[in-house]
Amino acid sequence: MEHLIELRRRILISMGAIVFCAIFVFIFFEPVLHFLSAPYEHVTHRRLIVTDPLAPFIVRLKIAGYGGLALAVPIVMYQVWRFIVPGLHPRERRYAWAFLVSGVVLFLLGCLTAWLTISPALEFLLGVGGNSLRPLIDANKYLTLVMLMFAAFGFAFEFPLLLVFLMLVGAVNSRQLRNSRRWAAVGISVFAAVITPSQDPFSMLVMAIPMYIFYEGAILIGRLMKK
Repeated sequence: MEHLIELRRRILISMGAIVFCAIFVFIFFEPVLHFLSAPYEHVTHRRLIVTDPLAPFIVRLKIAGYGGLALAVPIVMYQVWRFIVPGLHPRERRYAWAFLVSGVVLFLLGCLTAWLTISPALEFLLGVGGNSLRPLIDANKYLTLVMLMFAAFGFAFEFPLLLVFLMLVGAVNSRQLRNSRRWAAVGISVFAAVITPSQDPFSMLVMAIPMYIFYEGAILIGRLMKK
């Protein structure tokens, strides 16, 4: 019962943090929208459009929801840490702390990479149809694409943590990873092609190349762990 009460407390704090951050983003909706729509305006020199009366409110709610969740990630991760840390040994706490910090940093790095790829991806997607098509992009669909790009790159950049965890539990070792480089390169390429929301070759390469670098980095970490 004590564990369940503590779990409920951590969940309530996390939900409260998400709601508070969502309200904050809802209030400052226009600066956030201006920031997110900057790549589209840079490529097309036009503003986003809406196609029905409810769309502006839906867009505002969507940005508030996603933005609140993103801002609350550090608080949520801290609550997860506070819940699991009492049951860990000192050595396990060091590993858990390293995984927690690395996970947040890698996710933010993935989001930053996604942000840098949005403009080139839009240039490819809007230009591949030629000059006969005039792009008028709905704000809801554009923002959905941007959020999916953030999520896809953020979770893809957690790849090295997965490999290191598998090595820690003994599921794989660095030697097996070294012997599977070719298959890993093929698998990473297929994964990047499938998970990239924009489906353009530039975004696929920008996702696949760091993932393979992370793969080699995980091999190096595995060798250091043996020592």
